[in-house]
Amino acid sequence: MKSNEVEPREGGAGALDPGVLVVLCTAPDAEVARRIARELVGEGLAACVNLVPGLTSIYRWEGAVEEATEVLLLIKLEAGGYPALEARVLELHPYDTPELIALAAALVEPRYAAWLGGA
Repeated sequence: MKSNEVEPREGGAGALDPGVLVVLCTAPDAEVARRIARELVGEGLAACVNLVPGLTSIYRWEGAVEEATEVLLLIKLEAGGYPALEARVLELHPYDTPELIALAAALVEPRYAAWLGGA
């Protein structure tokens, strides 16, 4: 094994773990982001949500280039919970078309993965 390779271990570390997702979602401000995060964690739909303020988004909407200050939510959960999370975010979110991008975690530290599964 080369020094820059990760040896696969039980529990997902070192191998693709389709069981863990990180979902990206933007919100218009800290108050909305915090409300969504608290609902998702409180309802058991996410194990953890990090709020990253100060994000500037530049995007095309209805034919025009727009710019907005937003807050990024980094939502961590087990993959099987994504449909319920998506449905709840669509209920809670003020945007007509909220950003919901789920990324499969390639490497997850085994203790964190175990915590996430039990959160």
